[in-house]
Amino acid sequence: MKRSTCAAIFATLLLSFVMHPASAQAVPSYDLRDITVGMPIGDLPDAGYVNLTCAKDAERKLNAWSGWRDCPADPQGTRAVRFEFDPETSQDGTKVAGHPVLLTALVDDKGTVSGLTIETDPKARLYIRKKAFLLGNQVKSRYGAEGWDCKEQQPTAGEQPVGGVFLREVCKKAVPGRTLTVERELFRRPDQDAKSFVDQTLVRITKQTN
Repeated sequence: MKRSTCAAIFATLLLSFVMHPASAQAVPSYDLRDITVGMPIGDLPDAGYVNLTCAKDAERKLNAWSGWRDCPADPQGTRAVRFEFDPETSQDGTKVAGHPVLLTALVDDKGTVSGLTIETDPKARLYIRKKAFLLGNQVKSRYGAEGWDCKEQQPTAGEQPVGGVFLREVCKKAVPGRTLTVERELFRRPDQDAKSFVDQTLVRITKQTN
């Protein structure tokens, strides 16, 4: 069975992101589908991914991962590529553990995937978006519950809990070859009504540098 076919099957069965609990000794082989931060971008199959665009210039559309050099580089030479899951292999759309997400791959000047960001979609329907902060827990469980260095911030003036919960948390953990950062927020700003609030998870996976 071809690798891309296997990826499609696992994506369908496991909601595109294998979110089973991982022990401290068992780090997942892949960070997201076929993607592992630190791998050559040339090893990433085109099958299963669609709507590749430059994160800094959405008008620049890429036909394949090989077009990453067409995206603008930052001062460090890194290029950011937005992408989505192919509906043919992910019938629920671009989701991670059931959460609609925005995905970005970072590629360095050597053609290596130097980073990956997973951000809950702020335009998702309210009944889905209100659970966005839970994605952070699922990510932490995937990479092992222990070893996270978490810092929480207190509300600033006027900020209120949502459903009795206030959350502004940043957690970090190092695993072989990469560093994980999980940022979660759940609160209501002073200018927001009862149906409006901040509820999001941002995951950054970056390649460790020696």
